[in-house]
Amino acid sequence: MPGYQVRTETLSLGGEDWHIRRLLDDQQYTDTQHHAADIGLPPAGWSHFGQVWPSSRVLALAMLTHPIEGLRVLEIGAGLALASLVMHRRGGDVTVSDWHPLTEEFLRHNLALNGLGPMPYQAGNWESTAATDNPALGRFDLIVGSDLLYERQQPAQLAAFIYRHAAPEAEVIIVDPDRGNRAAFGRDMAALGFVLNMQAADRQLEDGESYKGRFLSFKRGRAPE
Repeated sequence: MPGYQVRTETLSLGGEDWHIRRLLDDQQYTDTQHHAADIGLPPAGWSHFGQVWPSSRVLALAMLTHPIEGLRVLEIGAGLALASLVMHRRGGDVTVSDWHPLTEEFLRHNLALNGLGPMPYQAGNWESTAATDNPALGRFDLIVGSDLLYERQQPAQLAAFIYRHAAPEAEVIIVDPDRGNRAAFGRDMAALGFVLNMQAADRQLEDGESYKGRFLSFKRGRAPE
């Protein structure tokens, strides 16, 4: 693959092996066609999508058993979409969303590596505040994501994106590794009518690594004023 290096690793989740093609390391950058620059993706964050982060593994472990039957599910900021692969294998109606220009390509590779059929992908740009953006994405009964709150402006952007794409009875589950923007995200979601139930993840991953982040679970409450 010209421009960047990859490797395939095997993860164990719930007693099953998952073969994941990812970037070789987190220090790469290539944007010869200017796709990342055109959407405002900075060079420093270009490679973040291409790693299996601890929070994504925690979300994937949770999605091994979380009820999904009959639900339309969206993973936002999916990166390598490990949780989506887990739910897809379970027969879930899952759509993958991210703004990185290579996410869809890596998704196709990882579906094939795990013997899975196609899964819908839609680009999702939180920075836009236009309600008409992402018209093909629609609304979802369950929205999930992991480690999404890096920058100060992101809580408001993410909350607005979720609001636009959440069905009236939607559940939202975000795994957060105790980053400093969690409180602001909770306030922004509350302003849009979502009620937070926060629980410590306090999990040990299957490789023995401890994870001390939190599950941020939201349900719709009152309508925003």
